Amino acid sequence: MQSPYDVLEVSPTARDEDIRKAFRRLAKKLHPDLNPGDKAAEARFKQVTAAQDLLLDPEKRKRFDAGEIDASGAEQASRKYYKDFANGADAARAYHDSSGFADFSSADGLFAEILRRQAEQLASAPGADRLYRISISFLQAVNGATERLNLPEGGALDVVIPPGIEDGQALRLRGKGMPSRGSGPPGDALIEVSVQAHPLFVREGNNIRIELPISLKEAVLGARVRVPTPSGEVMLTIPKSANSGTILRLKGKGVARKSSPGDQLVAVKLVLPSKADAELEAFCKNWTPDPDDDPRGGMQA
Repeated sequence: MQSPYDVLEVSPTARDEDIRKAFRRLAKKLHPDLNPGDKAAEARFKQVTAAQDLLLDPEKRKRFDAGEIDASGAEQASRKYYKDFANGADAARAYHDSSGFADFSSADGLFAEILRRQAEQLASAPGADRLYRISISFLQAVNGATERLNLPEGGALDVVIPPGIEDGQALRLRGKGMPSRGSGPPGDALIEVSVQAHPLFVREGNNIRIELPISLKEAVLGARVRVPTPSGEVMLTIPKSANSGTILRLKGKGVARKSSPGDQLVAVKLVLPSKADAELEAFCKNWTPDPDDDPRGGMQA
């Protein structure tokens, strides 16, 4: 990072008046309003502005010369955080104080007015947005919830999770971001939501899919069985002769959106006994199925 003296092309012994003159000379060449579309000139103008701000602040200049801060004003020895300075008088000085532009009034009134207007705009600019991340359970995402987010800089936010939020979506909390460096409103807090996977449920749009194991007896004769849903267990009727892959629908038991709540899709999965059953084996040996009912009928390589 260049020294502010090198940026302004002045010596370390330069007086305040020498620094102002150097800034005026460079600013008249580099100001973005006089160089529209020139990114290099814009970047250089920001450099000379920051250099002037640092060197015209007696305390900052003294600390820079002593090696306590770098050319950007950042601490050299130990790290400081924004909250340490957010309420200090220096926080808004660069935006409220236009004295650095005063000498332009006699030399170039139009240019001085451009700089003053820019300073006023910066003073009323809102604070920066802050990005946070929060991890929630699958059921919280489906049903909605309120989750407390502990902030790394201290404090906490109560985040209202709307029903149906999806993984990767972001919530905006107005006015919960960084304070303005001037008189503008605070920025917003952007909460990026990460949704954890669930061991039973899979989301498909507004619908929820679940695989339901059933016994051979339940598949052949039909049954009434309990099925978990995101809002609690319900009873489901298994029809007779239900095959694996049969889809049964539970209306309104999917994502709990007010406008268009989803359904729960129950995929039936036939599960045979884990241990050999002599009675079942004997029945199958003596049972002659309908020859027209071939489960592999029509299969061709």
